[in-house]
Amino acid sequence: MNKYFVHSQAIVETKDIGADSRIWAFAHVLPKAKIGSNCNINDHTFIENDVTIGNNVTVKSGVYIWDGVTIQDNVFIGPNVTFTNDLRPRSKQYPPEFLQTILEEWASIGANSTIIAGNTVGKYAMVGAGSVVTKNIPNNTLWYGNPAVFRSYICNCGEKLNKILKCSECQKKYSLEDGFIVED
Repeated sequence: MNKYFVHSQAIVETKDIGADSRIWAFAHVLPKAKIGSNCNINDHTFIENDVTIGNNVTVKSGVYIWDGVTIQDNVFIGPNVTFTNDLRPRSKQYPPEFLQTILEEWASIGANSTIIAGNTVGKYAMVGAGSVVTKNIPNNTLWYGNPAVFRSYICNCGEKLNKILKCSECQKKYSLEDGFIVED
């Protein structure tokens, strides 16, 4: 017996699914995809073969995850987020391998955002709704817009940091080292 749930109206061709994951109606998961434990894959999603999804990941409705995308643990992907995997697409012409896109642990991607192929969204980073990510997003940063631009440093809890890089919500303090934020 499976230790995960698949809705009767989903097409799930992989068996590489962790315990307690849930895949809802009208999702289609191809045979070589890997899905971790305790994931929630919402209605109307598509997951291609060369996709790895970590543990505790939420994929909201209307998200298509193409070959070359790796999603690490605890990532949130909002509704209708778009991933690309080929910078020069042509019908019936495929690259030898697709560009790699990585969403690192605890990253959050807002609804209707587009993640252009070959970019990495860092740990605890947040991309605001409707943004277009055209370059790598560093850890603990908030980006939004088209194209997405840096707006603020953020705490692991998601709150914006003040000028002295302290979180008003959980009181964690951070510092900058070589232009990157680190927890004190």
